[in-house]
Amino acid sequence: MLTGKQRRFLRAMGTGIDPIFQIGKGGMNENLLKQLDDALEARELIKVKVLANSEELPKEVAGEIADATGSELVQVIGKNMLFFRQSKKKPRLELP
Repeated sequence: MLTGKQRRFLRAMGTGIDPIFQIGKGGMNENLLKQLDDALEARELIKVKVLANSEELPKEVAGEIADATGSELVQVIGKNMLFFRQSKKKPRLELP
């Protein structure tokens, strides 16, 4: 569980990154979750976007992704979501 200070730190870092995954008409599937898991291990902080043609709601998708990948949901703004998970092999980000 992240503290308020840690969330604030991660939100500030997340403003400078672009979404690396987009969830569209097809919605969630096992392949997407595997790619998200791999990206979290490599980058630790990722941004995901729900496209306008998707029938999924961003807050519902965010909960599913966080549960499936074991990550922390940092923030949901509009259709963008920010996730964090400390890397097991090579931690890069040091939280305050």
